[in-house]
Amino acid sequence: APSGAFTNIAAGWHFACAVRESGQIECWGTESFGRSVLDYGQADPPEGMFTSVSAGYLHACGLRESGEITCWGRASFNRTNAPEGVFTQVSSGTTHSCAVRESGEAVCWGMNNYGQSSAPSGTFTQVSAGAWHSCGLRESGTVECWGDDEYDQSNPSPGSYTAISAGTRHSCALSPMSTSCWGRRNDQPLEAIAGLAQTTPNPVAPDTSTPSPAPPGSVTPTPTPTTYTAVSAGAGHSCAIRSTGALVCWGGGGNDRTTPPTGSDFTALSAGHSHNCALRSSGAIACWGLNTGNRATPPTSGSFSAVAAGQEHSCALSSAGAISCWGNDAYSQVSDAPSGAFTAIALGNYHGCALNSSGAISCWGFSDSTNDRSTPPSGAFSAIALGGSHGCALNSAGAITCWGQDLYRQTRDTPSGAFTAISAGESHTCALNSAGAVTCWGRNNHGQTTVTAGAYTAVSAGFDFSCGIKTDGAIACWGNNAGNRLAAPAP
Repeated sequence: APSGAFTNIAAGWHFACAVRESGQIECWGTESFGRSVLDYGQADPPEGMFTSVSAGYLHACGLRESGEITCWGRASFNRTNAPEGVFTQVSSGTTHSCAVRESGEAVCWGMNNYGQSSAPSGTFTQVSAGAWHSCGLRESGTVECWGDDEYDQSNPSPGSYTAISAGTRHSCALSPMSTSCWGRRNDQPLEAIAGLAQTTPNPVAPDTSTPSPAPPGSVTPTPTPTTYTAVSAGAGHSCAIRSTGALVCWGGGGNDRTTPPTGSDFTALSAGHSHNCALRSSGAIACWGLNTGNRATPPTSGSFSAVAAGQEHSCALSSAGAISCWGNDAYSQVSDAPSGAFTAIALGNYHGCALNSSGAISCWGFSDSTNDRSTPPSGAFSAIALGGSHGCALNSAGAITCWGQDLYRQTRDTPSGAFTAISAGESHTCALNSAGAVTCWGRNNHGQTTVTAGAYTAVSAGFDFSCGIKTDGAIACWGNNAGNRLAAPAP
């Protein structure tokens, strides 16, 4: 922690923020046991004068002296899109936040798969955003909670309270003479604050299952469980990154494609046709699997920020945004990579596309007059995905545009609406919206577009199957199960 005098402090997931006496916010962290964890800028606060700060899972929010709210960090599910207006208090949860307006109205934003962002009407003096639920303190001192209630974490004990805190699967409130907690605990009873009596009017059941992904700060610290943070589906196999930074693969295991390198420092990965590549926190690349044409022999020097594996080649972005490719160059998919600085890269079977800082897409490699897979649309985009012979992109509003082969309607049946992430398989595509819903379209001969029910935080489309990370951090897969490619291991 930094030195100096502070007036307010908040602990998130592997990072913390505090408000200095001067009103400036300082954050630190994004490391766990000496390794880097997911860094979405949650430890890089904005400039300005603030009165308080609240740190969540991968984002944080601060209350400015003007009463306006500014949020930063991971922007998926619109968790950093704070509403306009004047507020008196703000609280950041796992994938959502809540605040109290000057009028006393509670307002929440971000993920709403359990109704955690649907604040009730009426006036409040305080709100607290938990993992998948929220609680508010009424002017009368009573507590009202909303959202996930599987473990009674949204079923508050009756009484008059002065402060509240919503955790992962439990909540606690402070009264002048005691603390009360309700919901689920981890093996041992919740300990009341020293010097005060403990009351648990609603019995807290013992925890017999893995908790949610990562709790925001709460009265009682909760251990960080192991979950998945990234998944990538290949031709007949998949690989994922655990929250520990370790890799795990499953499915068809020929050519050692499901035998990943060891280590707990991986931050990104891409599963190709018969090989995979992953990025270490140092910026180094590791590849494994079939190595014909040196597709799994990455550069040994340099620092990289992104990597992508195709059918017989691979590409990566340097820390400066330059493209490097290696592997089979039969269609110039390696040698014709454009120069310049890019922010994202994706590979198809024998072609690639990259996104520059202005949002323009550049493609190279194999193309033909029938499919035009390497002829992207004009305009500004925020994300790209390539399938076998088609591509799709999201614009700044989250709308989808696709191009290339349309044999299975993978480019013309694009859904309407706003999406936050997109992934293209061989002949199908899947997209994720801000509510955690996944929509897939295109070829469905093996059920690869028939999504397993649930709310998701990530999705990846493979050859004839798809996988997604659910909000509890577990992986669900659907489609062709040959080689047990749908049998994702538990976190």
